[in-house]
Amino acid sequence: MEKLINELRLVVQKRHSRNYIYKQVACIWNFQIIIREIKPNLINMRLYSTNLQAEEVSFETALIAGLAPDKGLYMPKTLPGFSEEELLSLKDEPYPEIAFQILKKILKDEIDEESLKEITYDAYNYDVPLEKVDDITYIMRLDRGPTASFKDFAARMMARLMQYYLKKEERQLTILTATSGDTGSAVAHAFYGLDNIRVIVLFPQDEVSDRQRKQMTTLGENITALSIDGKFDDCQAMVKQAFADEELSHLNLSSANSINIGRLVPQSIYYFYAYLKLRDYPEELIVSIPSGNFGNMMGCVLAKTMGVPIKKILASVNENDEVPTFLDCGKYAKIVPSKNCLSNAMNVGHPSNLSRLIAIYGGEMDEKGNVNRMPDMEGLRQDISSTSVTDKETKAIMKEFFDDYNILIEPHGAVGIKGLRDYRELTKDNTLAVTLETAHPAKFPEEVSSVVGVDPELPESLQKIESGEEHMESLTTDYASFKEYLKMKLE
Repeated sequence: MEKLINELRLVVQKRHSRNYIYKQVACIWNFQIIIREIKPNLINMRLYSTNLQAEEVSFETALIAGLAPDKGLYMPKTLPGFSEEELLSLKDEPYPEIAFQILKKILKDEIDEESLKEITYDAYNYDVPLEKVDDITYIMRLDRGPTASFKDFAARMMARLMQYYLKKEERQLTILTATSGDTGSAVAHAFYGLDNIRVIVLFPQDEVSDRQRKQMTTLGENITALSIDGKFDDCQAMVKQAFADEELSHLNLSSANSINIGRLVPQSIYYFYAYLKLRDYPEELIVSIPSGNFGNMMGCVLAKTMGVPIKKILASVNENDEVPTFLDCGKYAKIVPSKNCLSNAMNVGHPSNLSRLIAIYGGEMDEKGNVNRMPDMEGLRQDISSTSVTDKETKAIMKEFFDDYNILIEPHGAVGIKGLRDYRELTKDNTLAVTLETAHPAKFPEEVSSVVGVDPELPESLQKIESGEEHMESLTTDYASFKEYLKMKLE
């Protein structure tokens, strides 16, 4: 632009008065200012890092990178709002159409509409039941996907979006993901067979169920399962360190954990869906979410931000109670090591997504859990409540729901139900609520059978893994060993 101005000045100096020259230069300069102001909006979705030390990026860049270079998590600067008319227009639509319309508005020109619609309908080719418990309580069963877990909703969409972008650019990618249970199997199945993406899943060897493990270890091909002699937090820390390691930058590593924004955006959709099927605008809805790494809860926060009338978000945890403690007293302390509870996928002593939640409410938390600027605690507490549920209480809820309602639930869903019950007893708030069943009871047959005396029937998606041959490798929590393993495996 400056070159253009100088050239214009030289031309007009020969032919026009000084006033004319100034007017022309001023017009171009004003145009330059306008372009500078609107340029960030030319790429529709801009994302920043929660550590505030990295450049803003597009959705595609954030999706492929996973983690920001300053070790922060990517967050959208703005999100679109959905009006009453837009919500009403989606009320009678099936899940994949709702997902397509929402993602179309969020992603705008990041992907062409035809490809997005094809991807969305392919990703969500299964039911999303809303099961009535009583007049004020529903269970949304997110366990009907190919791995019988809510993680399918995010992993399948994310895998297809990554494949879309990578094919356009003819690139290869390696996905590193840490799992406390269901993430690994959902990610492994979502990316299985993709010829330009390989997946390495790290899981704590003693804290996943047999069926959760087999869903990761019986696939082979482009999927590698790594059994780690430690906790989920160790697995997550190793993955994050690898992303930040400049000596591994040539390996083209990315994440499929909920640290990746590509997980959170699709997870916001089923909160739209529950609201549209259960309420009439502007009626409010309470949502109770069993929470571990808090990615599922952040999906709900995004839905609320975009206009879904959610009255209260209940983020119920097991005995790893660092978040309820933070909300109660305003002081955050990680739990190291995390406690091993019946709801194993929630055994997280330092949820990564807490930094995103704090950012939404004006605060700043780094990747180590240091709160560098406090969020708006009053606003946070007004919107979100979190309670800790013991294993004893979890079992009591599982048995009660089977005895009283003939409804079979697994430990994670029971934590969500107990959190809702605690909230209602405390507040006397009987607003209609939906609580999430995040995994199929058959993924935890020993736990369910020992509590209710019934062996849950295997869905078709789980029947195939029982006889499959397992393939996995083992490592300690030593990062240097993990780094050498990655070099040997990928170089």
